Amino acid sequence: MNVDSIQNGFVIDHITAGSAMRLYELLHLDELDVTVAIMKNVTSRKMGRKDIIKIDADIDIDLDIIGYVDPKATVNCIKDGVLVEKKVIQVPERLVDVIKCKNPRCITSTEQELKHIFKLTDRDNKVYRCIYCEVKAQ
Repeated sequence: MNVDSIQNGFVIDHITAGSAMRLYELLHLDELDVTVAIMKNVTSRKMGRKDIIKIDADIDIDLDIIGYVDPKATVNCIKDGVLVEKKVIQVPERLVDVIKCKNPRCITSTEQELKHIFKLTDRDNKVYRCIYCEVKAQ
């Protein structure tokens, strides 16, 4: 299978196999009116299998979302068909309006204008907790 190279945009590479669709949803790529290619279970020498997302547009990418879903992923920035930057992804300390608190008693359930903010409480296990009610993100 061949997917054309992109001229200006991003390639999110080394995504853990099976995680590309979660990234697609959280990054709201379905709302873009540009070419987006998702390749799942691509053979990889280093990982065995991986997913890849190609976005043929120069848009703002929220690296915190990528770090939340898969901090081992890489983001390659392409300009005029040439790789100009490779971004290293980190596990973010805070997530703002990326995920929602599932606790029905949380203040975010009744105060709709409040931002859903989660803080990283366990880096090794990637555990995030709501800053308002301390409920663990699911």
